[in-house]
Amino acid sequence: MIVTIDGPAGAGKSSAAKALARRLGFDFLDTGAMYRAVTLLALRAGIDPQDQSALTRLLSDLRVEMPPDRVLVNGEDVTGLLRTAAITAASGTIADSAVVRGRLVQLQRQIATGRNMVCEGRDQGTIVFPKAECKFFVVADPVERARRRQQEMADRGEIVALAEVLRAQEIRDQRDAARDLAPMVPAPDAILLDTTNVSLDEVVDRMEHAVRRCQPG
Repeated sequence: MIVTIDGPAGAGKSSAAKALARRLGFDFLDTGAMYRAVTLLALRAGIDPQDQSALTRLLSDLRVEMPPDRVLVNGEDVTGLLRTAAITAASGTIADSAVVRGRLVQLQRQIATGRNMVCEGRDQGTIVFPKAECKFFVVADPVERARRRQQEMADRGEIVALAEVLRAQEIRDQRDAARDLAPMVPAPDAILLDTTNVSLDEVVDRMEHAVRRCQPG
């Protein structure tokens, strides 16, 4: 069974997806980390994110493994390198690449084949797993989302003003919603959840209840 959780950064989808997967006994797939991993490789190689030929070569032998709470790329554990401001700033252009998106969609489907999985991202219910049995789209107040993002960065030692985080978030939201390739929009059959004033446990309770109803048998 596939459960998809889509939505903008800071809406709480990652925390909810991990908690829901634990409750259900499912595996968890963090697709955003996969795009960040490709971004890391591109930056290391000095590749222009607009150079589709170079990206194609970069992806030709790409291996991505997603054990619990880790991201392995070509055998290297890059988990702790993926959430920096530099990766965040560059990942948007990478995510807009048809070459990158096509390859990662392929990998995401391969990883999920034959498994019970909670998949979190921005296009899981619309593009990657359109036939998923249960889909969610989570949202939250923009300022609250920015505060959450600011706290995540502070926890990693990155001190950024709230106004700067909010400005970057607005740009990213507009880009993600307007892109021609896999825009960030709710699937027609997705359940919408606003997490602004709702605890994580309550969000996961609602999700678990919905998934239990969707499960066959």
